[in-house]
Amino acid sequence: MLFKIKFISEEVDGFFRELLIDSDATFRSLSDFILDACDYADDQMTEFYICDDEWERHQQVTRWDVSDPDNEEEDLYLMDDTRLSDFIDDKGQRMEYVFDPFSERSFFLQVKEIITGRHLDAPEMTRQSGEPPVQIMQMEDIVAPKATAGKGDDIYADDDEMFYGDKDFDSEDFDLEGFEISDEQLY
Repeated sequence: MLFKIKFISEEVDGFFRELLIDSDATFRSLSDFILDACDYADDQMTEFYICDDEWERHQQVTRWDVSDPDNEEEDLYLMDDTRLSDFIDDKGQRMEYVFDPFSERSFFLQVKEIITGRHLDAPEMTRQSGEPPVQIMQMEDIVAPKATAGKGDDIYADDDEMFYGDKDFDSEDFDLEGFEISDEQLY
């Protein structure tokens, strides 16, 4: 059985990749294919999440064992040991693939078709469009851009470390009473 899976990025309009992959393939094979299809390095702590119809994350399939040895109740699924068929049952199944773990950037995957009676030794690209987003965001891309005033002058020119909104913050305006918790709210 084959899964036709399409993945997109919310960061880049018009970017998508679509592939065929055998249902017995591991999540590691799917991860490797995604990285190759986007010309990404294979050096990040990538992970998949099995999602519901609302894109809420549920089961995690991770590249390496980073589990808490004290938490025996936690189910751990590793990409190398987990087959796609372990979690994909139906057309429309949604998954999230985190390719930049430090910035929590992801691709969104959906099973578009299930094809019975065929098998593949390796995943195949069926369609593609657009350029993928950069793999790892640089720190200057993560920090909010600085506002400009007037004729392009930087209003924070004297303070290069200023983050958006810091300049106008006045601790006197902060209402601490709004954050108080009464004994009744605790119980």
